[in-house]
Amino acid sequence: MWAVNAASLAVLGGAFISRLLGWSPDPDEIERQRRAYLNQIGRIVEGQVTDLVEVAEDRARRKGSKGAEGRRKLVCYSYSISGVSYETAQDITSLEGRAGMERIITGLPASIKYDPSNPSNSIVIADDWSGLR
Repeated sequence: MWAVNAASLAVLGGAFISRLLGWSPDPDEIERQRRAYLNQIGRIVEGQVTDLVEVAEDRARRKGSKGAEGRRKLVCYSYSISGVSYETAQDITSLEGRAGMERIITGLPASIKYDPSNPSNSIVIADDWSGLR
């Protein structure tokens, strides 16, 4: 019992110290993990590419950024599930080499992978999968 309490206290203490020191997880790593999860569990639905945009990167994310000069590339797309329409965007900055930017054309159909328990959570491209045609 004491060992369990000590381990719990150590975990809570570590979390408190990391917050106190300002450590936060890398947003690019969080996005990579989200893509991997959706690629593994996702269901596929037909959608459509609606736009490809470049946006200025938030200053807080610039440190260690892979994007050129603080710019992020987003592919915008739409899809419908059970009569509900979704319009969203995915940051593909870290996937530029794999994305096949020439295949991202507004108006073309695309396969979208989404989380069945949260259909608004979706991807159009992952590290080893692409819904672009």
